[in-house]
Amino acid sequence: MQSMMASSPPKAGVEIFERILAAPGGLVVLEGGDSSALLNDFRAIARHTGQAVYLWQPDQGLGSLRDAHARVPGCQRLGNALRYMQQSMHFGVYLLSDLELPLSAMDATLLRQLARAPGGHVRRVVLLDAPQALVDHLGEAAVRISSRLDLPVRPRLRDGRWVV
Repeated sequence: MQSMMASSPPKAGVEIFERILAAPGGLVVLEGGDSSALLNDFRAIARHTGQAVYLWQPDQGLGSLRDAHARVPGCQRLGNALRYMQQSMHFGVYLLSDLELPLSAMDATLLRQLARAPGGHVRRVVLLDAPQALVDHLGEAAVRISSRLDLPVRPRLRDGRWVV
């Protein structure tokens, strides 16, 4: 039964992922929620849809969520990973986890440049569990999205009756 559940991504994760893709800017701060659960959801989405979703962590560098063994060479350091994201001409969602302050001036500048929505292709840089000082520093450059789904429950018609 476990394998069947893993075959399709959780609905909550899909909705959050879609909100990230619909964000008006290239830099998203994902607020609240359980980051490890979200990473599992996003990993399932990447594997199910084939989407290019990457995770950067200080101890592991930049790697694909779709293929756990696929690492992007030369992207161990944050600055190198940010430059890679900036130069990529392809669709991609890049999750940054465990960012530590202070960021170098260059890294902060690269984040601000990535915040500008690129023309022609979708690229989203998503900060997970970002330190509040960094969120404050980025200000309006970053789009804030809550990872909690407070959506109203819509009634559905089932067997001739409305159910919630």
